[in-house]
Amino acid sequence: MASDLERRSTLSGLTEGEAKEFNRIFVLSFCIFLGIAIIAHILAWIWRPWLPSVHGYQTGMLLDHPAVHGLAALGTHAASVLLT
Repeated sequence: MASDLERRSTLSGLTEGEAKEFNRIFVLSFCIFLGIAIIAHILAWIWRPWLPSVHGYQTGMLLDHPAVHGLAALGTHAASVLLT
């Protein structure tokens, strides 16, 4: 356990070891959040691109995208595994 003198010598009140542990957890949490955000942005782009083509947003564009067919096949496979 850290002494009171050691804790008072820093602005945060944490020892060096506690600060490093907090930093490690913070960086790991940020990386996980960033990964989820990137995946969400990719899925949103597949659903509806932010910059439409010259023809605008086309109806049915989502259903014709190859990534949607791959996700549908993956969902079907996962459902069959869960039911067996």
